[in-house]
Amino acid sequence: MIILNTYETIYILKPDVTDDINLSLVKYYKALLKERGAINILVQHRGRRHLSYNISHYYDGIYVQMNYQANGNLVKFLEKSMRFNDNIVRYLTVKQRKNIPGKLISN
Repeated sequence: MIILNTYETIYILKPDVTDDINLSLVKYYKALLKERGAINILVQHRGRRHLSYNISHYYDGIYVQMNYQANGNLVKFLEKSMRFNDNIVRYLTVKQRKNIPGKLISN
């Protein structure tokens, strides 16, 4: 039995990326997740935002958020794929904690 954890990946695209490239990247990563066994994939476009500090001489970026359930090996593969993509300036994946109904999870 494979245990699937809930993850959230946010990646920032270069501000000069066209809408066509943006949509093709979203479709590519969504298909990659689905192909590798992820479930409950939700992609949200967060839009263009000003960065707190410049990254690779960019002051703005296009944010995309993906929520999904997968195993840790898929997350490693996804991040490696993003590392080699020239249109992505930064990415971050965090493991989400699930609240079990009827139980309180404290920090």
